Amino acid sequence: MTSVNLSLRLLRVGGRRGLLAVGLTAGAVAVCTALLLAAVAANVAFAGRADRDAWRHPDHAAPPSKAVALEGTSLDYVRGQVVTVVDLAALHGTDGADGRPGALPAPPGMARFPAPGEVWMSPALARLSASMPPGQFADRFPERTPTGLLGDDALVHGDELVAVVGRQADDPAMHGDRSDLADATSPTPIASFDDGRPNHAAGFYRVLTGLATVLLGVPLLVFGGAAARLTVARRDQRLAALRLVGATPGQVVTMTVAESMVTALAGAVAGALLYVAMIPGLTRISISGGTWAAGDLWVGVPLVLAVVAAVVVLVGVSAVAGLRRVVVSPLGVARRQTPPGLRAVRVLAFVAAVVGFLFASKLMRGSFATVFTVIVVMLAVGFWTLNLVGPWVVGLVGRIAAAGARRPARLLAGRRLMDDPRSAWRTVNGIALTGFVAGFTVLLNPGPGGLGHSTDDQLRARVPARHATAVVADARERLAGIPGARVRLTEPAGSTTGAPAYRSVVVTVPGGQERTDEARTSLAGLVPGRPFASPADADRGTEQMLTDIQTGARTVLIASFLLGTVSAGITGVSSILDRRQTFALLRLAGTPLRVLDAARRRETLIPLVVMGGGALVTGLVMAAPFALANPVRPEGLVTLALTVLGGLAAVVGASELSRPFLRAVTADPAPRPD
Repeated sequence: MTSVNLSLRLLRVGGRRGLLAVGLTAGAVAVCTALLLAAVAANVAFAGRADRDAWRHPDHAAPPSKAVALEGTSLDYVRGQVVTVVDLAALHGTDGADGRPGALPAPPGMARFPAPGEVWMSPALARLSASMPPGQFADRFPERTPTGLLGDDALVHGDELVAVVGRQADDPAMHGDRSDLADATSPTPIASFDDGRPNHAAGFYRVLTGLATVLLGVPLLVFGGAAARLTVARRDQRLAALRLVGATPGQVVTMTVAESMVTALAGAVAGALLYVAMIPGLTRISISGGTWAAGDLWVGVPLVLAVVAAVVVLVGVSAVAGLRRVVVSPLGVARRQTPPGLRAVRVLAFVAAVVGFLFASKLMRGSFATVFTVIVVMLAVGFWTLNLVGPWVVGLVGRIAAAGARRPARLLAGRRLMDDPRSAWRTVNGIALTGFVAGFTVLLNPGPGGLGHSTDDQLRARVPARHATAVVADARERLAGIPGARVRLTEPAGSTTGAPAYRSVVVTVPGGQERTDEARTSLAGLVPGRPFASPADADRGTEQMLTDIQTGARTVLIASFLLGTVSAGITGVSSILDRRQTFALLRLAGTPLRVLDAARRRETLIPLVVMGGGALVTGLVMAAPFALANPVRPEGLVTLALTVLGGLAAVVGASELSRPFLRAVTADPAPRPD
C-alpha cells in the first residue's frame, strides 16, 4: 500500500471525530478561499472601472496627422449630483460618404460617432432629465430628448450620469484650455478611443483597493496556513506512531501532503462556490456613487482556479512545515513531551520593526507612490512581527496566569498556555491581527462633511479678462427671469498687482437647489466648455472619496472580524478534539466539568484581551504619522469602539460553540483507540 493510499484510507476510517476534524479544516479553508476571491474580485472590479473611464481622458494622436476627432470632457452638476459631459467633434475630411460621421470610430457604448447637435445620455441621466422640467437641465444641451442611450462599456457604473454631445470642429466649446478644471480634459486631437488613461480618482481607488487587499489578505493567508495545523496534535500522534513502527520521513511527509491537500482541495472548491453565492450581496456595496454589476465582481475561471491552487499549496506547505518534531523526535511526540520554549528574540524583532517604521515615516513626505509603498511595507512588517511575537507573549501570559492562580480553572488555563503557546495563539491570532487592522484603519478613516462648503447658491466661472464685461452683461440678461439673481466680477485668487489675464464671474442665486439648477441651465454655453460651478461642487469629489474610505474601512473591518470569529470558533473546537485524551484523564481524576469549561474559556479570553489590545495599539502607533494632517473624527472612534466590542462579543460567542464538544468528549472518559 502506497503512502498516499494509506493516508486516504486513514481519512476514511478515522471515525466520526476524525471526519469532524477533516470538516473543520475544510471549513477553515473554505472561508479563507471565499474571502481571498472576494479581495481579488475587488481589484478586478476597480480595474474594470478604470478601463471604462480611460476613453474619456485620451492621449494626443501620434503623429498629429492621424487625428480624426477632437474630444474634451468637463463636469456639470444637477440636483447636487455630478454629470460628466464628453464633447466630441469630427475633424474636417473624416466624415462618411453620406455626410454623417460613419467613417469615424464609435465611442465605447455607442453604435456610432455622434453627429453635431446629437446628445447621448446614460440611462440614469436620461431618467433624471425626464423627471425634471427642461429649464432645470435638458435645455443645457442642443436636444432636449437624447438621441440614444450609452451602453455599459461607456460607463464606470450603472448609476453614473454621463452625456456625450456631438459638436462641430469649429465650435468654441472645442477650443480653449480646461486644465484648471477638476477632472476635466481640454479638447484633444485623437486617433481612436483605445488610447487613454483613467483619471486620478480611478487610480486613487485602485490604490485604496490594493491597501485593503493587504489589510485583509495577510490575515487570510495566516489563517489559511493555520488551517493546515488544525487538530495537529491528533495527526502528530498518529504519524509518530507510524514512524515508530518503521515509516520513513519521506513516507510521513507524503502522507501529510496527501491528507492536507485532499482536505484543502475540498475546502477550496467549497470556498469558490461560497464566493459565487456572495456576489449578489457584494454588488450592493456602493463605492464612488454607484453599486456593481455581478459581472464586475466575477474574476473569471482562470483566477478562480489560480486562487484555489494557491490555497491548496499554502495548506500543503504549512502542514509539511509542522512535521519537524514528528520526523526528528517521534518518541517525544508519542510521549507528549513539551516542545522547547520560544526565544525572546521574537520580541526584539517586533521592537526593531516598530522603531524602524518610526524612522521610515520620514518618507511620508515623498510622492504618492512612495507613501503607498511605505504603507504596504509597513503593514507586511507589522503583520509578520505580530504573528512572530504572538506565541511568545501567549506563553508569557500563561506563566503569569499559572504563577498567580488561586483557582484550578486559572491554573489549568495557565499551564495550557505555557505548554503549547503556538496552538493557543492559533485560537486568537485571527482577532489579534484584526485588532491591528482596526487600529490602523481608524486613523486612516477621516469623515466627510468637514470641508466647509454646504450651499450651492454661488456659481462661478473663469473667463478671459477681455471678455469679462460682455459675459457679465449676457449673464444678467439670461438670469432676468430668476428672482434675486445677482452677477458680479471678482479678481482671481492669488492675482498680482498687474492686469489679470482672467477674472471670475460670480452669480448668486437664492431660492434653493431648483433655482440654482435653473441658473446653471440658463448660463449653459455662456462660457464655452466651462459650466458654472459652486464651491460646494468642487468639494463633492473629495466628499465622495472620504465617504468611500469610510465604506471601505468598515467593509475591511467587518470582513476581518468575520474571519476572526470563524477562526476562533473553528480552532476552539479543534483544540478540544486535539486534547480529548487530556480532558478524559482529568475527568477520570475527578475534575468537575465546570472547572474544565472555565479553563477552556480562560484559555481564549486571557490571550484574546492581551494580544487583541496589544495589536490594536500597534496599529494605532503605526498609522499615527498618516493621521497628523487629518485628525480623527469622533465618528471614527465610535465606529472603532463598536466594531471592536462587537467583534470581541462575536469571538467569545464563537468560542462558546466548543462547549458542547467538551461535554461530548468527557461524557465517556474511557480511553479510545483513535
